Amino acid sequence: MMERMREGANSIWVKIILGLIILSFVFAGVGSYLAGSGNQFAAKVDGQEISQREFETAYQNERNRMQSQLGDYFSTLMGDPAYVQQFRRNVLDRMVNDLLIQQRAEELGMRISDTQVRQTILSMPEFQRDGAFDNEQYNMLLRRAGMTPDMFAESMRTDLLRQQFLIAIQGSDFALSNELTALTKLEQQQRDIRTLTLNVAEFTKNVDVSDDEAKAFYEQNPQMYMRPDQVKAAYIELSGDNLKNTLTVSDEDAKAYYEEHKSKFGTAEQRLARHILVQGKGSEAKAKAEQLLAQLKSGADFAELAKTSSDDTFSGQEGGKLDWFERGVMDPAFEEAAFALQKGDISDVVESDFGYHIIKLDDIKAPQVKAFADVRDEILAEVREQRAAEAFYDLQTALAEKAFEMPDSLEDAAEAVNAKVQTTDFISQSDAPGVLANPAVLQALFSPEVREDGLNSDVIEVGPEHIVVVRVNDSRDEMVLPFEDVSEKVKQQLAVQKGEEQAQAKADALLASLRDGKTEMLAEDGLAFSASKTISRMGEDRMIAQEAFALAKPQDGKSVYGVTRDAEGNILLIALDKVIEADVSSVATDNQLATQLEQMLAQQDVMATLQVLRDTSEVSYSAVDSTAN
Repeated sequence: MMERMREGANSIWVKIILGLIILSFVFAGVGSYLAGSGNQFAAKVDGQEISQREFETAYQNERNRMQSQLGDYFSTLMGDPAYVQQFRRNVLDRMVNDLLIQQRAEELGMRISDTQVRQTILSMPEFQRDGAFDNEQYNMLLRRAGMTPDMFAESMRTDLLRQQFLIAIQGSDFALSNELTALTKLEQQQRDIRTLTLNVAEFTKNVDVSDDEAKAFYEQNPQMYMRPDQVKAAYIELSGDNLKNTLTVSDEDAKAYYEEHKSKFGTAEQRLARHILVQGKGSEAKAKAEQLLAQLKSGADFAELAKTSSDDTFSGQEGGKLDWFERGVMDPAFEEAAFALQKGDISDVVESDFGYHIIKLDDIKAPQVKAFADVRDEILAEVREQRAAEAFYDLQTALAEKAFEMPDSLEDAAEAVNAKVQTTDFISQSDAPGVLANPAVLQALFSPEVREDGLNSDVIEVGPEHIVVVRVNDSRDEMVLPFEDVSEKVKQQLAVQKGEEQAQAKADALLASLRDGKTEMLAEDGLAFSASKTISRMGEDRMIAQEAFALAKPQDGKSVYGVTRDAEGNILLIALDKVIEADVSSVATDNQLATQLEQMLAQQDVMATLQVLRDTSEVSYSAVDSTAN
């Protein structure tokens, strides 16, 4: 056998085939490198690109924001590919709009000054502590975001520029007194109407549907009688919240935790310092810092020198003063130097990721520990949280092991974690109840391994400390139900359809007759309008009010007729007899209505401006993002 394989391997045809395969890999590999060498863009506006990286970052940020607001509901929405596609497109369209606005603002010569940027950053609540700007909080958050102060300032400048452009548009709108008066009159207008209801159910009762009609309708509409792919599910659900509610923590446990972690329940040693920053990494920056240090040693005032020479403009305005800080907040090199100083000392030149610093220590605040009584409740909650997390992890591990070791049943796994196996009747992906409706759980339930091979699923995480293991006890494929099983349903649906058609035909005939001034048909069918009633634009029945206020004003005492549907789906004829105008005095321009009108007009102006910008700009979407096609 081996000898034949060796002979075959030496065959000229095998060598040719292997050569072609190798060449295909070579060219495919090179091609992939060549294709990936260019910077991909998600969209382009008049030649200015929005990179795929920028788009993906914006998309993830918006997704995280929506997830924090909507929780599991948003996770369910994101299980729908069509929703994901639309969501991604909306994010990209918003980025295109922002770029269009920015470009137009720059064309108009709009500018944002350094002072405006500084004032905006100083007022941002994210960077404040105890109601004042905290420079260390500012630097820490920027480091976490991977941004330098200059990068963030430019980002803020761009945002402010767009806001300036939009405010210029929105601020140009105003409401006139006569407009507000006319709107108020329309809003307070009343109308006298009568109604006549054609009950669809009454028409349906008199409809006869033959077997042949029902069979024909069934054959023409098989999708209406499709039973979806279904399974009978069994599952075990574990939640950390349930564990927290069952765990108890004694005061002795809490006190032991307090003694072991005293540093957590107090304030760490804090230091108050000033600094002078020289940005840069080269010898020139270091030489400048050493020159400044020499001036300080010669008697120069630290605060005055910080104001004139520090590259940290925010602290420099305050004489280099920083807020109180503790260990773990500042740059490591800066922190090490600051905590090595005594009160009043000035450091040597200190190199950090931001450049070169000279630090002066103004004050030291000794650490303080809170009393046990003050933190008892906090400790009890924390210990309970930790123990619940540990217990949940142990149960999760045990559940995963047993579900894997005994793949043909969930009973052993349930016994191992002291849980109950829950079961369902036949369910589909569209009507799965509770936790089973989670996209990840549905994917597992209808996967070949679980549904067809009858195995337990892996542990599925549906939320923080919330897991599920599922299996399928029975399944049945998608199919069109036999006519015999749905014949009554078919007849009922066909009867309703015919009843609605007959009711609509009667309504159309009545409407045509009434508009011609003829009322004989009403008497022939034993129909009559209700007594007249006066309704307002915001009446109790919005469907009636919407139709009634859409009708033209009656002329020469002749009623005007319209048709709509009521909340039950019945057909409703409306007779408009009279329009009652409101007696409204002149409306001032400083009320809530004026504000609402101005906001509405401003929104319309912004949308119109964006449409004009899109129409007059070259906007293209890359095929990189399939949602942009």
